Amino acid sequence: MDMDERWLNRSPQVMLSTFHGFQGEQFDLMIDDLLGLPRKPPVLVEGFTLLPRLVAPLLSGQGQAVWLIPTPEFRRAAFDGRGSTWDIPRKTADPDRALANLLERDRLFTNELLREATALDLAVIRVDLGLSVDDLADRVAEVLRLPLP
Repeated sequence: MDMDERWLNRSPQVMLSTFHGFQGEQFDLMIDDLLGLPRKPPVLVEGFTLLPRLVAPLLSGQGQAVWLIPTPEFRRAAFDGRGSTWDIPRKTADPDRALANLLERDRLFTNELLREATALDLAVIRVDLGLSVDDLADRVAEVLRLPLP
């Protein structure tokens, strides 16, 4: 697909359903890598391929996983802060619509993560613009029962 076909000519719902991370691609490879690591020290793993429905069967307890669920405003600020907001949309014939589609696809993905994690009774932390990095780190440490700095 060219960039217009990918970001303009498909709905955000279709973008989500064909998003490789949402299909669990590479999840098994990640698990294989993790199984090859020593048991100590603990390892913190992050990534959009760590879907609640795939991770939940591997957990031996509630305090082993947490999903950070960004608000749309936080996600946009994160893109803007990295300077990458327009990297993809700029390569299309209609950058404004491409960005809107990309952000909507990401919102749908985030909502699905929240739905899955909640249904599986897994820990979730909502991340918004008012949450400081230190507060977020403390909340993650609390959920994962890690010592606070």
